[in-house]
Amino acid sequence: MRVVLCIDDTDNLESRGTGTLASQLARELEENAWGTSRFITRHQLLVHPDIPYTSHNSAMCFVAEIEEGSLEPLIRHAAAFLARESAEGSDPGLCVVDADQLGDPAPLIAFGQKAKQSVVAMDEAYGLAKSLGIHLSEHGGSGQGVIGALAGAGLRLSGNDGRLKGHMAIDTDNGRATVGKICAHADVDEVRSLDGRHPEGDELVLLGEKVKTVLLDGKSVLLVVPADGAADGVAWQTCSKQQLRNY
Repeated sequence: MRVVLCIDDTDNLESRGTGTLASQLARELEENAWGTSRFITRHQLLVHPDIPYTSHNSAMCFVAEIEEGSLEPLIRHAAAFLARESAEGSDPGLCVVDADQLGDPAPLIAFGQKAKQSVVAMDEAYGLAKSLGIHLSEHGGSGQGVIGALAGAGLRLSGNDGRLKGHMAIDTDNGRATVGKICAHADVDEVRSLDGRHPEGDELVLLGEKVKTVLLDGKSVLLVVPADGAADGVAWQTCSKQQLRNY
């Protein structure tokens, strides 16, 4: 069965980030033989004076294929983990979606998109989770993180929001790699230009210092732009940090 697990508001300015806790949860899911997980995505929500957040107001999410009978143990483990590991002063929230039983994901996706544009109340998040049969729980502080956790799950299910956590380690030849070699990385599904073109497998890409993919059409996509004139023999180069902020 396929589940979407999202957490939010687990940190403070001095602690480990929410992404680190999401990575640990994904690792422990596999260590407990409940299933296997894929990459973690970061979903940016609205930054507004009426919304308490640590630094950027972003939720962290991953999808996992788990064994039958593992859903409840996973939820109990994740809940205890957040209660134990979240930083002092944080307001952690947990959302776990049984994607196979969800039915129409549109209301959940719409909630995620709404949370990127406007202030949302906890009551609305809990009401939607209850109506859709989604696990949503708070594990400290005000519990405000349930809003971001539910929103992040919806945005991950949309398949078109978020950047992958961390940076890709790809072997290069003087900073260059073919599209085929890039796509051989376990967490890269596709190389695509900003205007929607799909470079050929033998075309060269000049990789920046920090290589990061984004979630598009449900895939982990490395976005590229035409290389400038200084990149001799190279057709493409990875996007700048500024260009990726739109994702």
